Formats: sequence, structure tokens, C-alpha cells
Amino acid sequence: MSDDHLPCDGHVRRRAEAFSNNLVLVVVFHALCIVLVGIPILIFFVAGRPFKRGFFCNDESLMYPFRESTVTSAMLYSYGLLIPLFLFLVVEFLRFRTKMPETLRLSSRYMGRWPVPAWVQVLYQVIGSFLFGACVSQLITDIAKYNIGRLRPHFFDLCKPSNLDLICGNNRHAYIEEFTCSSGASERLLKEVRLSFLSGHSSFSAYTMFFAALYLQARASWPGGVARIGRAVVQAYLILLAWYTALSRVSDYKHHWSDVLAGCVQGYITAILIVFGVSPLFNRRRITKDVESPGASSATRSFNTFQPEHPLTVPQNETAAKRQE
Repeated sequence: MSDDHLPCDGHVRRRAEAFSNNLVLVVVFHALCIVLVGIPILIFFVAGRPFKRGFFCNDESLMYPFRESTVTSAMLYSYGLLIPLFLFLVVEFLRFRTKMPETLRLSSRYMGRWPVPAWVQVLYQVIGSFLFGACVSQLITDIAKYNIGRLRPHFFDLCKPSNLDLICGNNRHAYIEEFTCSSGASERLLKEVRLSFLSGHSSFSAYTMFFAALYLQARASWPGGVARIGRAVVQAYLILLAWYTALSRVSDYKHHWSDVLAGCVQGYITAILIVFGVSPLFNRRRITKDVESPGASSATRSFNTFQPEHPLTVPQNETAAKRQE
């Protein structure tokens, strides 16, 4: 007997299918995964203490003036969450109305006593993957920020180290680790001034906008040149919004250019890993399989959510010729 047909395999498979068919357990499990990633983020925010890095007296990269953010944190999290969620809702509803076959459109699985339509199940999968990836991206960012403790470009202006001339003396190349800020800035700002690497604005905007762009590539697949051009325009605006946010962090003297570059790379890589490794967006069968209700018809099971817009066809005369051969 081969390993592929061990008796325990069937038992494990049945247990897994029973678990996946119980939507309550599935939702609880997914929520637990997000919470487990979110707890360290909360700990960093509430009790995190960044590494205390010193400075060179002649470091001109830390001598820029302090400015308010062009893209505030409230703006960042608002557009980073609301724009993708809006696109998910609109696209899935349009697919439900135009592309989903009647057998799948009317099928529902139950969460307790309440039926959950197929398109809502698909929407849940996409949103769940997106939020999980956002938490992962933020956690990666926070780990880097608090362990590296790189000073922001406006460090001298915000901190104003006391007795700087006395500490540095004639040695402008001295590296200073023990100092006291005399600016009277709040404790929050003095903590933030040590969190330059990597850029959280850049990583979050890159992740959310690139995830949304990849989502449109996978799901907004209506035939016709106008639809494809429209999709490309929206994708371009999403990427440009993330790019503008990243550049503003340099022009506002909130980050060094390398902080922004690292943030963008991290956000894009995280989006790619989540889209192709966690979400079902580019899996040709997974979404349909996950939203099937038990006992679905063969027509429903044969439905492929990601059929090509223009499937290749073989001319009948070529088919007849091959049969004669």
C-alpha cells in the first residue's frame, strides 16, 4: 500500500473537510490568526522602547527642520483601508451580478442558522487575506523600527541636545551616546524621532495599494478593451498614490531616502507573498471550491471563477483532420 492511500489520510481529510464546512470555526480560526499577529503590534505601540542609537556631531543628515506630515497617519490608514475595501465590494458585487453562474449564485452555506451567499464568502476570503497581510506588514515594520532605532532627519531640531558644543568640543567626528534633549518636546515625539527605519507610511501604502492592484488584475476581468484600459488606469492611480506617500516622507524630512526605499520593498514583497501564498486570488479552483455548498451540483463544481476572457478554440476542420490521422 502506497503512502498516498494510508487509512489515516482519509480520516484526516474528512476531519479537515468537516472543519472547513463549519463557517463559525473557520471565522474564529481566521480571527485568531489576525489577533496573534496584532498583539505584538499593540505591545510595540503601548510599551515598546526603541534602541537608543547615538549620533555623530557632524552628521548633516540629522540637521533638517521638523515639519508636519503631508500625509498624516489618519489619512494613510483611511485611504489604505477604505480604498481597497471599496474596490473589493464593488468588484465582487459586479462579478456576482454578471459572471457567477445561477447555480453558484443561489447556493449558500450556513453560519449557524443564517445563510451566507457565495459572493459574500468570496468577499470574506479576500478581505481576510488583505487584513492579515496588513498586520504582517505592520509587524515587520515595527520589529525593524524598534530594534534599529535609527534617528530621523529632523533629530537635532526636535531634540536639541543640551550642551552640544561642550559635549562635542573640537572633535566634530565624536560619536555621542549619552545626551539629554532640551527642546521640551513630548515623550511621544522623542520616541518617534528614533523610529526612522523603516518607513511605516511607505510600507503600509505600498502593501495596501499593490494588493489592491493585484486584486484588480485577478478579479476585474471583464472582456473588452475599454474594461482593460479602465482597470489599468485604476491600478496606475493606486501605485502612484503609494509612490506619492513615500516621496512625501522624504520631502517632509520624516525619513531618510533609504528608509523609504526599504519600506516600499517590504510592502511590495509582503503583498506578493500574501496574494500568491495566502489569498485564493490567482488560484484557478480554490475560490470556487471554498464557496461550494455540500452537495453542490456538477454544474456548480465545474464552474471556474478565473476562466480566461478569450479562451482559445480549435477550428472544427483542424479537429476533424486530427481525428482522421
